[in-house]
Amino acid sequence: MPDFDFDAIRAQLGRVAVDHDEAIAAPLRGMVVTFDRDETAPVAGQPIAPGWHLAYFPEASRLSGLGADGLPLERPGLPKMPLPRRMYAGTTLTFHAPILVGDALRRETEFSDVQLREGKTGTLIIATQTRRIHTSRGLALTEDTISVFREAVPPGTASGIPQTEPPPAGQTWHRTIVPDPVSLFRYSALTFNPHRIHYDRPYAMGVEGYPGLVVHGPFSQQCLLDLLRDSTPRPIRSFTMRARSPLFDVAPFTLAGGMVNDNEAELFAVSPSGGIAMQARAKLG
Repeated sequence: MPDFDFDAIRAQLGRVAVDHDEAIAAPLRGMVVTFDRDETAPVAGQPIAPGWHLAYFPEASRLSGLGADGLPLERPGLPKMPLPRRMYAGTTLTFHAPILVGDALRRETEFSDVQLREGKTGTLIIATQTRRIHTSRGLALTEDTISVFREAVPPGTASGIPQTEPPPAGQTWHRTIVPDPVSLFRYSALTFNPHRIHYDRPYAMGVEGYPGLVVHGPFSQQCLLDLLRDSTPRPIRSFTMRARSPLFDVAPFTLAGGMVNDNEAELFAVSPSGGIAMQARAKLG
């Protein structure tokens, strides 16, 4: 196990950072075209689509504050981690009230949980940030996001890709997604995500040991949210997604889903090999 003081990390649980932004329209136009949506971007006073809040609150770290992977070494509400690789592991979104274009936004980011585990790839730190976004009308969105910090891949070694089971048969909603470098770069730009695994192929393959560019976890999340809202007119009250295995730009992946009872839907992003990459559960109004 690497030599670091995990208790010192745990001692920072509960730290909160507060920042502010405005729900402007410009990045929403980018979301429409990046995901090739047949819709018009909202204008002043209209609600933003589920998931599009990620276009706000950019982590504007100076170059001197970035690591070799492009990510900030320190982030709001999260202490500096001793393990170098960071992966998106999942999220729970709770939609309390709409965010409207033009809203002044206040976000509280809390370091709310941390765990130390040993996995097949070595030591893992699993950290949760809880973000609460408020408008002048009150709490609009709660987002509990889980990140996994991992050890570096030895030079010349391929990164381990978990093998997962296929989704249950009989899904009623289906869609094919063709990830490409332009779409991944656009999404990185819209969300101000400098992680090099999403746009720097030599880095992703040569340093991190991946077979191609990595599809952002939130990119896949947005694809699933879009499939859900295209498949039912009912409002999304909550959406919980777990990342099971990464996706890459080397081949198309598929989406599948359907209702599991009167008020809940289950959705999957499925890798080219047929295993579950992302698994989500949503509660509808």
